[in-house]
Amino acid sequence: MNELAKPSPQQLAWQDMELGMFCHFGMNTFCDQEWGDGTDSAEIFNPEQLDARQWARTAKRAGFKYLVLTAKHHDGFCLWPTKTTDYSVKSSPWRDGKGDVVREVADACREEGLQFGLYLSPWDRHEPCYPDKEAYDDFYAEQLTELLTGYGPLVEVWFDGAGSQGREYDWNRIIGLIDQYQPDAMVFNMGRPTIRWVGNEDGVAPYPCWNTATTAKESMFTSDMMTWMEGTPSWVPAECDVPIRKLHWFWHPDDEASLRSLEEVLDIYYRSVGHGATLLLNISPDNRGLLPEVDVERVIEFGDEIRRRFGQPVGQTSGEGTELPLYLEHIQPVNHVIIMEDIAYGERVREYVLEAYSQGEWKELVRGSAIGHKKIDRFDTIETDQLRVSILSSMEKPLIRNLAAYHVK
Repeated sequence: MNELAKPSPQQLAWQDMELGMFCHFGMNTFCDQEWGDGTDSAEIFNPEQLDARQWARTAKRAGFKYLVLTAKHHDGFCLWPTKTTDYSVKSSPWRDGKGDVVREVADACREEGLQFGLYLSPWDRHEPCYPDKEAYDDFYAEQLTELLTGYGPLVEVWFDGAGSQGREYDWNRIIGLIDQYQPDAMVFNMGRPTIRWVGNEDGVAPYPCWNTATTAKESMFTSDMMTWMEGTPSWVPAECDVPIRKLHWFWHPDDEASLRSLEEVLDIYYRSVGHGATLLLNISPDNRGLLPEVDVERVIEFGDEIRRRFGQPVGQTSGEGTELPLYLEHIQPVNHVIIMEDIAYGERVREYVLEAYSQGEWKELVRGSAIGHKKIDRFDTIETDQLRVSILSSMEKPLIRNLAAYHVK
């Protein structure tokens, strides 16, 4: 029998975070566009009220555990004063050309106890040497080295496949730099990843969403699948990325109507975190350098609602084996159950049924396959004082880290 795949300690810690904030910010913020072509002048980058602490405080208040910043998007404009190009903050009027957005966000995250991650687009529409593979590989490796060595520990390095169809970067070198300087960082989807893209920008994981994979989609713009390096682990959990404003990763003026409702964001949560994946929700700073007030209110409302629903179970337990009962103190209404496997020992459950004892008989509530890191099951409210999970199929002995019942009003 094949050995059951297991997460590394770093993967396990990353999966436990569950919620991350993505911040798309850069030249596009000032151009009312999503993808710049690298010709916009650095002179227009001037977020005069930039306050990275506001970003980090918002993320912390909403219950996010990490924040990923777009240090360089496809237009090639760099949010740090890189030595590799003049197309960066040092050529802008912001902070008189002496500013460093990456530094300010990294420091703010550390102050708030958030983990910090960076997005560095491989595709670069500004850099003249991009068509020369060897020259650009040197250029990109130098940019990556600056980010890996200059801003403290990184939780994640985010590689975006968009625009790179048919292009082969020097992944041995890129991953070697991460191994050398940030060995604990998660690597997103390319090279030798430790986490994978879920395959859409809706923030939704399919069900089942197993933690094992041998490939993932390259981008939204192709059906091509990634070719991962030899040595990629079998355990490659999914991250679900989605903007809080529909279809827009960067801030746009007069765009408040695209802000997702609380109900829409909660549905995304149920179908990402609730399917065992991690949710990376994008909230874009505006051209002032601040998260817009309406976005801040929505994301805090979202975090508060998660805590309201799942902060206090009416009962919980843990255990191992093919049947796990949960006894409540008295008969009471229940309409949500969260099940978590102890995935440190692998994802073992392949099929389960959740039942409740009510009116003298066991009633089936939910039947499912994957549990993994977390499965949130919703069902019609039932009055009960006893529930049970029966594992119908598993690889090795099932290990349930937590079985918790809730009444969500």
